[in-house]
Amino acid sequence: MRARKESGEKMHDRIRVLFLCHGNICRSPMAEFVMREAVRRAGLADRIETASAAVSREEIGNDMYPPARKKLTEKGVPFTKRAARQVTAQDLRDFDYVLIMDASNRTLLRRLCGADAEKARMLLPDRDVADPWYTGDFDATFDDVKQGCTALLAEIRGKYGI
Repeated sequence: MRARKESGEKMHDRIRVLFLCHGNICRSPMAEFVMREAVRRAGLADRIETASAAVSREEIGNDMYPPARKKLTEKGVPFTKRAARQVTAQDLRDFDYVLIMDASNRTLLRRLCGADAEKARMLLPDRDVADPWYTGDFDATFDDVKQGCTALLAEIRGKYGI
């Protein structure tokens, strides 16, 4: 089954998921790798692609924050070296799902991408994902990310019958 794009855009074979947070060094890369591992374990790595980006320019080029890497290691979630990047309007057109971590991400995304930002939705529908940059609590962030990614994978599987 092929992923459908809105507005008559081209269809593609892979379902593309983009996670966004402020700097792309904590929450969004954690979500990218948690989701990627869940997808791998479900046998869907050839069907679902994950990526992450920032809504700010503050951390562009930086790798994931060391405590975020440490938490993924503790939880057995594989990850790779990466460089933070800023989201583009093209990303919003190219990805099937765009998930933000908190309400302030939407505000910044609107400034960057205008009306296209409306495609984005919260990873957790009822609240923000805990921001460890301020709380220092990477356990709470991991739990939030895992909860959101688990629900998202179930939604995708149901929608696409995979």
